[in-house]
Amino acid sequence: MIVLGFDCAVTGLGVAVLANGTCRARVVEEGRDQAARLVPAIGEALAQAGIARRSIGLVAVTTGPGSFTGVRVGLAAARGLAVGLGVPLAGVATTDVLLAQAAPAGRPVVAAVDSRLGDWFCALPGSPPFVAGASSLAERLPGRTVHLVGGGLAPLAAALGDLGLDVAAQETTPDPEVLARLALATGAAAWRARNQAEGLPRPLYLRGVNVTLPDGARRTVDLE
Repeated sequence: MIVLGFDCAVTGLGVAVLANGTCRARVVEEGRDQAARLVPAIGEALAQAGIARRSIGLVAVTTGPGSFTGVRVGLAAARGLAVGLGVPLAGVATTDVLLAQAAPAGRPVVAAVDSRLGDWFCALPGSPPFVAGASSLAERLPGRTVHLVGGGLAPLAAALGDLGLDVAAQETTPDPEVLARLALATGAAAWRARNQAEGLPRPLYLRGVNVTLPDGARRTVDLE
């Protein structure tokens, strides 16, 4: 089984190729130009792995929450590849990938993605993602300790510390290899059945997108 997994939902982009459970290639790039760089990065990863595009048996992509543009770019590329190759498409929440990357901590783990609007897209194991500030996140925790996993966590860790919590922060971005392994664990047949029953994965948005109007005003547009 060849799995192609890629993420550009938070910052930069990452691509990984698994062949029979072994990571054969990984490409990670920083920056915001995912729309221009994602497809070349996928081609580079396949070339590194020595795997032809037609050998791919499963495509996996992060569905959000995260950057509006990054999520859309990743899903558009993933849908195009899955349909063109006739293979199933696995859509995995960004926060699920981050939670799977969390180092053993012996304390509640929270995946956190900066919304850039003064709050965070968060998730605890076994629960759907939600939007929270430091105070509302603290109210959801079962105790006064927390292990944060995500990127740019310093402001959230500081705010939780000010509320009296004992905070450990693990700085990381979604790992495309972890994404591919999560998709592989579910299995291509299960993803194909889900695609047939529910359609291809859709973006996971927790709020509308902020847009700037011609007069300079900003507003939030709700998305379905």
